[in-house]
Amino acid sequence: MAVICTALLSSCNDKREEDSSHLGLIIGKPTLTIENGIMTPEVLHSFGRIGNVEVSPNKDEILYHVTFVDIEQNKTNTEIFTMKIDGSEKKQITYTNTHESSAQWIENGEKIAFLSNENGSKQLWEMNADGSGMECISEVEGEIEGFTYSPDGTKVMYISSVKSGETVADRYSDLPKATGRVVDDLMYKHWDHWVDNIPHTFYATIENGKLTNHVDLLEGEPYEAPLLPFGGTEAIAWSPDSKTIAYTSKKMTGREYAESTNSDIYLYSLENKTTENITEGMMGYDINPQFSPDGKQIAWLSMERDGYEADKNRLFVMDLITKEKTYLSEDFDNNVDAFIWNADNRTLFFVATIEAKTQLFSISKDTQEVKVITSGTHDYISLALGKGTLIAKRQSMSMPAEIYAVTINNGDAKELSYENKDILNQLTMGKVEERWIPTSDSKEMLTWVIYPPGFDASKKYPTLLYCQGGPQSAVSQFWSYRWNLQMMAANGYIVVAPNRRGLPSFGQEWNEQISGDYGGQNMRDYLSAIDALAKEPYVDENNLGCTGASYGGFSVYWLAGNHNNRFKAFLAHAGIFNLEAQYLETEELFFANWDMGGPFWDKSNAVAQKTYATSPHKFVDKWNTPIMITHGELDYRILASQGMMAFNAAKLKDIPARMLIFPDENHWIAQPQNGVLFQREFARWFDQWLKD
Repeated sequence: MAVICTALLSSCNDKREEDSSHLGLIIGKPTLTIENGIMTPEVLHSFGRIGNVEVSPNKDEILYHVTFVDIEQNKTNTEIFTMKIDGSEKKQITYTNTHESSAQWIENGEKIAFLSNENGSKQLWEMNADGSGMECISEVEGEIEGFTYSPDGTKVMYISSVKSGETVADRYSDLPKATGRVVDDLMYKHWDHWVDNIPHTFYATIENGKLTNHVDLLEGEPYEAPLLPFGGTEAIAWSPDSKTIAYTSKKMTGREYAESTNSDIYLYSLENKTTENITEGMMGYDINPQFSPDGKQIAWLSMERDGYEADKNRLFVMDLITKEKTYLSEDFDNNVDAFIWNADNRTLFFVATIEAKTQLFSISKDTQEVKVITSGTHDYISLALGKGTLIAKRQSMSMPAEIYAVTINNGDAKELSYENKDILNQLTMGKVEERWIPTSDSKEMLTWVIYPPGFDASKKYPTLLYCQGGPQSAVSQFWSYRWNLQMMAANGYIVVAPNRRGLPSFGQEWNEQISGDYGGQNMRDYLSAIDALAKEPYVDENNLGCTGASYGGFSVYWLAGNHNNRFKAFLAHAGIFNLEAQYLETEELFFANWDMGGPFWDKSNAVAQKTYATSPHKFVDKWNTPIMITHGELDYRILASQGMMAFNAAKLKDIPARMLIFPDENHWIAQPQNGVLFQREFARWFDQWLKD
């Protein structure tokens, strides 16, 4: 919904109580009438997307964001909301067009700090708890990408990017319009951007309502802190006495950076300006430090092996006096995804996925005993501490994320936000069924089956096999605005989503099997799943399709040459088609070295040679099935040339093929109209080939 407003941010907020109809180009929750209760791409993009959730210092209020989409404007906008801890008294406290984000309680809950690009770049603002009195307190060159206030309220730690290396303009001042880049080492690009800038962690003092005396913790160092491409404020932390900063960094550049995952946790003393590496000798990812409430301990997440980005995510705690480290989750055979300290300094709460459902747990520092707090078919995706409760976002395949209060001692959960109740009440979602299917090597594999709304077992339905990306990312109860399984089902398809080999939440052995075996057991797992469902009387075994993105796209390309006529149509997004080319095109070589086994020219490396022998492009001679390819040209993880090669191969073999290229999208599809276009073309392609 969009209306017209030329008012300034301050006047918009002054008038918010009087009349919200003037608020222009401000994207809010749409008024929606859904025909027949069936999901459409437009309905999918109408859900409010709940972001950061913060509990007030006195534990009686919740601060959170909601992002709204306007398809017509092809834009999103994020606003800030508050509500009482019991879900009452919900209030929208910002009404702007400037993407407020990262909102945090300050001054004991009397005020709120947040980021806004009102002045042309993202800067730090403060306002009263009711949304009034907005004031910008920073003038950081570039912008602030994340922040956190010191516990004593006198300082702010923030993330901002600094220039990485010498540019052509630096070297040749007489060529100001030259666009070329001179590259001397690896890691010159990352995911979707050229590495011209890298994030650094700073802190500044608050004086007279402004940030001053800025200090770069990595002054003059060419290293990231936090880590690209996804690191944020979870990677930095204040000690309770505001005298120490913990931050995450991988202090490497070039080829060394490209081949390693060895990041560390550093402690910086504000008093003596010294830095200490507390994880030296721990060779994998060490990330996301958190001090205990009493400041005597620090916890973080750690992976053991250098170069393995999907290694077990372990929870570690260190005594800051004795320096003794404890591997707290050693007896827990799955990843710890996120954690917080309890107020008692002896218990931690964490999020973990078990058998493709993400739950909340506690662990005792003294006994290392893990207790399950929640159960059910859903995913908890965040957690914060309330009074005897955990405040957490929860989602499922049938519901976008909402905020819940979870009672710690019994796991009872109460929904608080109800942000999307009006839309969900109008929709009929397909039934989601959990099945355990035998694999070719006599294991049991959890497979989600999503049925179309209004499913009738007496009819036959075309069916899609969904192939997960990652490759090591669980098919849990996720909600996606791109790969939404309910959206696929709403198009009239049964969807089969296996947790094949190489996916976490079923123990480390199951998760790690895929490395060095790309065309092996995990592909047989896919075929076991679709073969089992094809035997059902309501599955049209003559109209089966297959789709997926990233490693799921690789899976589609591989199955296109090895499916023995099971499938009638394929669709791959951002997939690897040629593994040899991928090894030299991708930027994070540690991933390719671990999963593929090393470079294709190393003929003595049996693992690598086995991997490259299974490259999908080697089976194009067997392609005989219509295929659609989609890809973003800003994808530097898997270049768009991979999709173009696959499309060209299909056309040269006279196989019906279609390609959807996005010049301005990366590995994902982020822009609203592109998202709707993708969903429409997805449905049009499979309808063309699977609905006789």
